Amino acid sequence: MSDLTSIPVTTADGAQTDLSPYAGKVLLIVNTASKCGFTPQYAGLEALHRRYADRGFAVLGFPCNQFGKQEPGDAAEIANFCSLTYDVTFPVFAKVDVNGEGAAPLFQHLKHAAPGLLGSEAIKWNFTKFLVGRDGKVVDRYAPTTKPEDIAKDIEALL
Repeated sequence: MSDLTSIPVTTADGAQTDLSPYAGKVLLIVNTASKCGFTPQYAGLEALHRRYADRGFAVLGFPCNQFGKQEPGDAAEIANFCSLTYDVTFPVFAKVDVNGEGAAPLFQHLKHAAPGLLGSEAIKWNFTKFLVGRDGKVVDRYAPTTKPEDIAKDIEALL
């Protein structure tokens, strides 16, 4: 699957869709969790989303419970947490697996396009970030420890 926008995804309300509404945009795709040490990054992700949205940028969040069971909630609980705690306005999709046989097709694509340290495709923890250019190609992969504000210069270069 080479066209990122045709990859199937599931919205938080369970609807099957794809990423075609984001065609031609710069994207930051992140596996998120509500009970992680990196959870405060929601604030930085939202700041990036608001800062650059009018220039063709979007953050897309994909909750994941594969790391320390740090995203135990259902879709309604996750949405409520994101909204009330961090005033998140960027799209947060249905919970996914990012590793293993059940890994979501989107994350299979992202990991293959931008391997991690020493060529490993596995995602190591929550808040791994993938920057995608307007052409749908994965530009870079960022570790969970990379703060959203530290990615701003890379986003600006693509806008």
